[in-house]
Amino acid sequence: MLEIVQIPVLKDNYVYLLREPAAGTVGVVDPAVADAVEAELDRRGWRLTHVINTHHHGDHVGGNLRLKERYGATIVGPRADRQRIPGINVEVGEGDDYLFGREKARVFDVPGHTRGHIAYWFKDSHALFCGDTIFSLGCGRLFEGTAQQMWTSLGKLRALPDDTRVYCAHEYTESNARFAVTVDPGNPDLARRVAEVKRLRAEGKPTVPSTMGEERRANPFLRADQPGVAAGVALDPRDPVAVFAEVRRRKDAF
Repeated sequence: MLEIVQIPVLKDNYVYLLREPAAGTVGVVDPAVADAVEAELDRRGWRLTHVINTHHHGDHVGGNLRLKERYGATIVGPRADRQRIPGINVEVGEGDDYLFGREKARVFDVPGHTRGHIAYWFKDSHALFCGDTIFSLGCGRLFEGTAQQMWTSLGKLRALPDDTRVYCAHEYTESNARFAVTVDPGNPDLARRVAEVKRLRAEGKPTVPSTMGEERRANPFLRADQPGVAAGVALDPRDPVAVFAEVRRRKDAF
C-alpha cells in the first residue's frame, strides 16, 4: 500500500506525499508550495519522481515548476485543463488508469469547482485524492461549473467503497460542520461527526482524511437526494440538483 504523508501548508491547505514502496516511486499531490515539500523529502531521504495535480488553482500547482526543475519530476494532470497546469508532462482523464510505481490510480473527471478538475482513486490503498471537489462535510465552490455538473461529479465519488479515505485539500471541516447542521439538523450521523470534529480540533489534530462512508452519511452536499436535506432547504427531494444548488447557495452566503 502507499505510504501517505500529510503536509499542512499556507493557511489551511494539505499537500500529500505518496511513496509506493515496491518501486520507490514518490509523488506529491497538489503542491501549493515547494519549500515544505522539499523539507519533508529531505527529512525522509526520499527523491521526488512525480507531481500529481487535480486542478489548476495556484494553491494546488504553485510548487510545480520548482519541484520539476530540482528533481526532474514528471507532472501528471487533467487532460481537459492541460493549458493551465504548469509543466504538465502526462495528461489523464475519465476512465484512465495511471500506474504510479506498482499502484494503479483510476482517474475521474469531476468538473464543478473548475471545468477540468479530476480525482485519483487508488483502489488497493483505499485512498481518494479529490482536491477541492469533496471536503469533509463540504464540497468546492462552483467557480467554473454548474450545480448539475458538480452533483454528477459527487455522485461518481460517493459511489466508491465506504472504507475509501478521502484526502481532500483543505482543513475546512469545522466551519463546514457549523453549516451542515443548519440544513440537515435531524441527522444523527452528522451530530456524531460534528462532535468528533470539535474534539479533534480542540486537540490540534486534523479532521482529514475522513472516509467515504462517513461523508455519505453526514455530508449534506452528498445527501441532496435525501428527504432530510431537502426538507432542510424546503425543496422537493425528487429534484436533487435543485436541492444541491440551494445547499451550495446557502453555504456561499453562510
